[in-house]
Amino acid sequence: MGLQRRPIQSRPQPNNPAQHFDLHGKVFAYIVSTSYPNPPKNFELRRNARANAQDNPSNIGNSTSATQKPWMKPWPPSPAEKNRLDGVIAAAGVNHLGNATDHTEQDIDRVMRINYIGAFHTATAAANYMRLHNSLGSILLVASMSGLIANKGMVSPVYNSSKAAVIQCARQFGVNSLCPGHIATPMAQMVMDKSPETKKVWESENMLGRLAQPGEFAGPAIFLLSDASSFVTGSTVVIDGGHTAW
Repeated sequence: MGLQRRPIQSRPQPNNPAQHFDLHGKVFAYIVSTSYPNPPKNFELRRNARANAQDNPSNIGNSTSATQKPWMKPWPPSPAEKNRLDGVIAAAGVNHLGNATDHTEQDIDRVMRINYIGAFHTATAAANYMRLHNSLGSILLVASMSGLIANKGMVSPVYNSSKAAVIQCARQFGVNSLCPGHIATPMAQMVMDKSPETKKVWESENMLGRLAQPGEFAGPAIFLLSDASSFVTGSTVVIDGGHTAW
């Protein structure tokens, strides 16, 4: 195992099943850098979102957001929240299109450094922070179904390899990875601008016949960060509209 494990006792079960999903008062960090040239090995992990599933579930799962740094300015915590960290989502990702034989060492290094090394350092920093402050929480690494398949309509050998590495990283750490299918995001649009026929290919390759919207991943992310997933760990959660099912 990538992290030393210790037994974790089950928590008291609420009478109302909906309470499993309650994020009220919990503190999360959302790492969404698309520019991660030199990720520090031990950066100070900071809170940037106080999520309340009833008030604003879109705080979690907005895959179109981006920042230029892998750490956010801290959200001012209340005295009761000092040193608390209930969960982290690491969703950094960039792509590089082109045949494998045309990739330079710099191309490979950039994609792997942002997509994989960034996720690795985020997970270890979060784990160390949680242990230091005795804060039991969840770590969710956003990978991709591209880590499981070779995408039709997109030649991206390093991107796919980096997301496969993120999936394995989550398994080794004993945390969960989320593997979205094709989503209508600026990065996907970049591929479709280069090959206009790609959109039809992607839509035809899944069972729902369309691309996903970013907000459709808020619910799964809330599940994986909440007490509802208390017995889910080391799992690869694929949400791709049925793309990999046939």
